[in-house]
Amino acid sequence: MVSTKSKHPVPASQVSNLERQRPLRILHIFGSMTRGGSETWMMGIFRKIDRSQFQMDFLVNSQAPGDYDAEIRSLGSRVIPCSIANPFGYIASLYRIVQDYDIVHSHVHHFSGIVLLVAKLAGVKTRIAHSQINSAALEANAGLARRFYLNLMLWLIRKYCTIGLAPSEQAVGDLFGTKWAQDPRYRILSCGIDLTPFDEQVDRAAIRAELGIGIDDFVIGHVGRFDPQKNHRFLLEIFAQLVEQKSNARLLLVGRGCLESQIQAQAIELGISDLIIFAGVRADVPRLMLGGMDVFLFPSLCEGLGLVLIEAQAAGLPCVISDVVPSEADLVSALISRVPLSAASSHWAKIVLEMKNRSFQKNTALSIVKNSHFNLTISIENLIKIYQCK
Repeated sequence: MVSTKSKHPVPASQVSNLERQRPLRILHIFGSMTRGGSETWMMGIFRKIDRSQFQMDFLVNSQAPGDYDAEIRSLGSRVIPCSIANPFGYIASLYRIVQDYDIVHSHVHHFSGIVLLVAKLAGVKTRIAHSQINSAALEANAGLARRFYLNLMLWLIRKYCTIGLAPSEQAVGDLFGTKWAQDPRYRILSCGIDLTPFDEQVDRAAIRAELGIGIDDFVIGHVGRFDPQKNHRFLLEIFAQLVEQKSNARLLLVGRGCLESQIQAQAIELGISDLIIFAGVRADVPRLMLGGMDVFLFPSLCEGLGLVLIEAQAAGLPCVISDVVPSEADLVSALISRVPLSAASSHWAKIVLEMKNRSFQKNTALSIVKNSHFNLTISIENLIKIYQCK
């Protein structure tokens, strides 16, 4: 029998050199690559990182196209749809796919338990669970079956992750427990944003004309998917109170989601639908913040951080936010007013009107954000250190 082995095998030192020369292969797991906070942060990383050293691909738990899919592919990476409709088929596909990667970086919160278990079985050495939200409020009334699932996923995550990341103490505690600081695997990683668009000059009149907003209208802005977490129903109640005091008040809502039609119906019931702009998903959020908004309203029920709040501060917008938003997001204290979720909508409206007159130099606010750990450049440096296990 003729041996198929080479008579002149590559020396181990040369193999090591070859391994070092190839890019580190990283697979990100998302529900879909839509314009959400964590997806947008990762796209900022993906665009700027040295792709000759870090090859990033994206596995999405959906067959529906995502907002960023075309851009990812244009930059030479893969978007791999892998539907969870058939759980056993999903696990088999995931097992086959992850074997090609050095790092599996999962962003699907509790479902990361399944992802990390499969990655462990497939021999992936670096397995990252990324907590993007503090879901305690949303899961407070979970039924027995749901609680069993959540506890099982938490057990799997803590057993099989080699690194646990989160943007705030609330988010890190949600997946990794209250004693997370005692485990060296877990750490807080601030999510940076690309601040270049906030340096650009915008035509306020043109932006407002495009949106059907008057140049002197008082515009309350909000950016977020239409999801229970973002508390759009209460947001509309606050706006209805504002309209009674400011006839030129307008509400600019950026985003889409499962509750959008219900919020539109609520706006009709409250008689304020003509004063609301449903702008849909937009790629120019910094531009809209700079020229289309006067106050940013953020009454979320829970957040991992609230990356859009960092953007609002970079734009120099006064921000009225719920008291459950992690304090790590408070960069420009003069622009932030925290209000208890338990407070009446009339009280929220009062605070919004007070913040309308809050003056602060936009250039100063942007400078503060640039010099913070929320600058994308710093975020990339920190993530590279994690990937290289430094």
